[in-house]
Parts: sequence; C-alpha cells; structure tokens
Amino acid sequence: MNLTVKPNPNKHTHIRKPDFEDLYIGVRQQEKRMYTDEQLMNLPEIDSLHVYSNEWKIRKRSAERLIAYLQRKRRNLRILEVGCGNGWLSAKMAALSNTKVTGLDINQIEIAQANRVFKTDNLDFIYDTFNDSTFEKEKFDVIVFAASIQYFPSLINVLNQALAILNERGEIHIIDTPFYDALGASEADQRSRNYYTALGFPEMADHYYHHSLSEFWGFKYRELFNPDKIFNRLFRKDPFYWIAIRK
Repeated sequence: MNLTVKPNPNKHTHIRKPDFEDLYIGVRQQEKRMYTDEQLMNLPEIDSLHVYSNEWKIRKRSAERLIAYLQRKRRNLRILEVGCGNGWLSAKMAALSNTKVTGLDINQIEIAQANRVFKTDNLDFIYDTFNDSTFEKEKFDVIVFAASIQYFPSLINVLNQALAILNERGEIHIIDTPFYDALGASEADQRSRNYYTALGFPEMADHYYHHSLSEFWGFKYRELFNPDKIFNRLFRKDPFYWIAIRK
C-alpha cells in the first residue's frame, strides 16, 4: 500500500500525509492483525500457537463479562459499538435475545469483512466516523468502546457525544483499554512513539492517546472490573478496567 505519494493535477509532486485510516490499516497489516474470514468467525477463539493467542484469551474473558451483564438486563437493547473493527464483538452481542446491534468503524476494509461474515437482520455495520452528526436521529440503550477509545483525543468530548445519543437508563461501557496516571501516560506515549516508529508508521503515534481514570470525574461511572484489586491481580490477571457510565 502506498501511503504517501499521490498524483497532483499540477506539475509539482504532492506528498500526501497519510490519514488515520491509512495508518491504521498499515499498522494492522504490519502487526499481522488482519484475519481470514474463517479465523474471524471463530474469534475470540484462536489457535493456541497464534502470535496473539494470550491477548485473545484476555479479550474473551472481558467479552464474556460484558455479554453476561447485558443478558441480565432481560429487555430489548439497541446497542452501538464504536470502533468495532472486524465486528467480532458486535456479532457476539447480536447473538443475545432481543438485541439490535450496530457496529461503527472508520476502517473500510474490516467493515466490509464484518458485513460479509456477520451481517444479520439484527446486526448492521457502518463505515463512518463517530461525531455529533453520525446518529442525529437514533438513540441507543448501550454504547460500547472495546479497545477503541484510545483513538479519540478527548475522552470528555467523546463521552459527551455518546451520552447525547443514549436513551434514558442507557449505559456506556469501556473495555480492553489501558488507563494511566500522569507519569504513566507520559511514559506510555514515548513507548508508543518508539513502537510505531519501529513499525515504519511514526505518524500513528499522533492518533493514539493515553487517557487517565481522572478524566471520568464528573461522569456517573462505576468500575465493574478493576485490575488492581488484589484478587484480580492474583487470580485473573486481566490488565484492563471495565468502566460503565450511566446517563
């Protein structure tokens, strides 16, 4: 994939700065995170020899916790997953009774794959950005950010956008995402810059943000899973918080 050079109608050569979608797909390909249709249908189950098998075990457990929580609601749920990628988690949520699920992502390649592999009567996938006008006439009972909220520069802004399209009694759920204190965020930012530079996509570091738990102050939030609690550190060893925010 050529991320930089694009013909210009003028006689001068124009160097195009790659946008987020270009960079994201390039990184995914370099990391070998693009999956075949057969692999995708089975996620989060994957061959134990796969390079990301341990990561998928973590994501399986967090998905199971979320789905069990949603199942206990025992009512019709309109669910939006923001940053759904290839759609595997949206498909799992759509398997619950009385749900209508929409997966949204700016990654056209994986959205096309999700539509090809998973689309059903109660599951749609949309290729678009998430902003104030994306769902002007729709409301949701649940909005999920799974390993995606770190791509939004302002946690406060994106949460307010999500709250604006929540129904009464609606909830936002954030899973599979690291959070930091101030020092940890600075160190993580440098690690990310080193990592993306080594991959050959240094610009990607400008699209990856390191948020802190303090940014949830002012929101009605709960920690449904805290990885720092002693029991979780000793026995579960899952590294990510599960944050739920109510309207």
